[in-house]
Parts: sequence; structure tokens; C-alpha cells
Amino acid sequence: MKLTIERAALLKSLAHVQSVVERRNTIPILSNVLLEASGGKLSLTATDMDLTIVDEVEAAVSEPGATTAPAHTFYDIVRKLPDGSQVEVTASGDGAQMTLKAGRSKFTLATLPKEDFPAGGDADLPQAFSLQAGELRNLIDRTRFAISTEETRYYLNGIYVHATESDGVEVLRAVATDGHRLARFEMPLPQGAVNIPGVIIPRKTVGELRKLIDERDEAIEIALSDTKIRFAFGPTVLTSKLIDGTFPDYERVIPASNDKMMRVDCKAFAQAVDRVSTISTEKSRAVKMSLNNVSMTLSATSPENGSAIEEIEVDYDGDAIEIGFNSRYLLDIAMQIEGDSAVFAMADAASPTIVQDGKDASALYVLMPMRV
Repeated sequence: MKLTIERAALLKSLAHVQSVVERRNTIPILSNVLLEASGGKLSLTATDMDLTIVDEVEAAVSEPGATTAPAHTFYDIVRKLPDGSQVEVTASGDGAQMTLKAGRSKFTLATLPKEDFPAGGDADLPQAFSLQAGELRNLIDRTRFAISTEETRYYLNGIYVHATESDGVEVLRAVATDGHRLARFEMPLPQGAVNIPGVIIPRKTVGELRKLIDERDEAIEIALSDTKIRFAFGPTVLTSKLIDGTFPDYERVIPASNDKMMRVDCKAFAQAVDRVSTISTEKSRAVKMSLNNVSMTLSATSPENGSAIEEIEVDYDGDAIEIGFNSRYLLDIAMQIEGDSAVFAMADAASPTIVQDGKDASALYVLMPMRV
């Protein structure tokens, strides 16, 4: 294999695939990226057996061929090469070494046979639809902060995506929860998504996908089955296993009778919560909200640091109520609200509270209160 490629193009492609590769691998071949050169293209593939990314980039291929190279080392070398340099990549005929040349630099890397690299295999993915990159970014951003990191409840370690009905309208809905908070986002159901199975997309897949679509604006082609999902856009294809588990009945934890409604300026509220929570030392960083029909008082106390109180104006005409929350969770939700105001629907100090954007009903957040 022999090819020449522009450093910037190679770096971008390597950045896409190498982050899938785990730093510690018991299987040596999984530390490597598969390089396949032919017909003016270099294809790069990386996998951790659950998640696979393939990226294609244009290159001047003088000798077609394939090999595998250590992903992180390869990436670090290319990252440190001078801007604008042309990189010459050569793999020996026996496949034991790969040489990189750029200007006066020369690197030799040990390689592993391409035959050892796990075969991707084109799974049959019967359901297919497309979403604009911006819509998919929105879906991920509005929900992924609530994904659980608790490995024992593995079925909560992802975003649950399914087709359903909301007020008689067919929607694509995404839900994530960690047991303390829940995020639900919905959008009009895309064409072709009517019969999709409910699937749980793993946390790592969500993170990698979000990075890949960060600056894109085209349509993302999505295909899925009960066990796998594939996202294809431009020269990049991400394929992932889905979490094999049953997502809980989240509808049961969304309260329907919360009647104490409060509207507050979201930015002012978030800043006040952030300031007051500074005093709180425990892990939860609890803050207490005390509401009457004129204003809200936010407070936090700590045996070591003292106390903090801040008053902010709110629009509220219900009975007086005191309720405590984890300040980190409040701030996570406030960051997702793009409108000027946040609307809180409460029942009492022990029941879940609903938070929504004052201007956008597509996202709904449920937050469990704390004792403070």
C-alpha cells in the first residue's frame, strides 16, 4: 500500500474514528485502525465491537492495499505534523510495518494483519428514515444530560427513541432518565419512521454521534433493526449495537395533576441558583426554593461554609411552598431552555416537578425534589 494525502484531511478523518478506540484493550487488534486504500480513496475503520465508525477521505493512491495501525499513536503523529504538509503512507508487502513521511519527519509503526480486524458485516436494517443534522443535534442535546451512568441499571444507559402519538399527532420521541430526573423531547415523525421499534441508543454512541454531526447541516440517513442502528452522512458511517433491555414505563413518572405554576426568567434563575449553590458543600449541592405569590427565595446552608440567600421575581399565584432540588440538575435543565422563561409545575415538596420552556413545548423535564 502506498499513498499521499494532505495532513488536514487525514487528521480530520482520523479524529472521527480514533475516539471510538478504547485506551486499554485486551484484544490488540481493537487498538488499531483499519486502513484500506484504493481508487483515489482512503477508508479508515475503527471499532470497539459494539460501535464501528467508517470514514472515507480522498488520497493519491499509487499502490492499493490495506493494513492496520495503532489508532492513538497514528493520530498523535499526524496531529503534530506541520500544517499544510503532505503525508506519504507506505505499508510493507508483508504487512508488518507502516511508514509515514512528511517533510523531514519519518515514522515507522508496527502493524497487525488486516485479516485480524473484525469484519463489520452488513446487518439487515429494515427500517430507514432521515433527519436533518440540526434536528438530530437538538434531540441529543435536550435529553443526553439525563442518561444514567449507573451500570447496574444498564437499560437506562442510553436514550430511548420511539414513535408514538402526542395529542393525536404522530411524533418521534426521545427519553432519558437516571431515576432522579427525566428528559423527554419530541418532534414530528419523519417519513418512513412509523413502524420503527423502540430502541435504546447507548451513551457512548450518543457521544460519538454528537461529535460527528457537530458542524454538519445535511440529512442524516438512519437505518435500524431491533439490535442495531446505523447513521450515514457524507463519507462517514457509524454503526452501533443497541442496548438489549426494556426501558421503563416513563409515562408513569410524569405527573398529570401538578397545579402550582411558576414562570421565571430562565437566565436570572440559573445565575441565582449557581451563586447560592456555591455555599453548599455536600455532593448534591442542594438549594431550597421558597415561593410566595410575590417572589422566590433561593437558599442554601452548610455547616462548614455558612448560608446563602437570594431573592428573585417570579410569576406565581399559588399557595406558598418550600421545595428543595439538586442545583446541578436544575442548571442542566436551565441550559436546555432556549426561550426567556422557564415554567415550573409543582404539586408539593415531595412530588416530582415538571419544568418546560415557556415558548417551546417540545421538551419536558421532570425533576425529583430533595429534602433540605
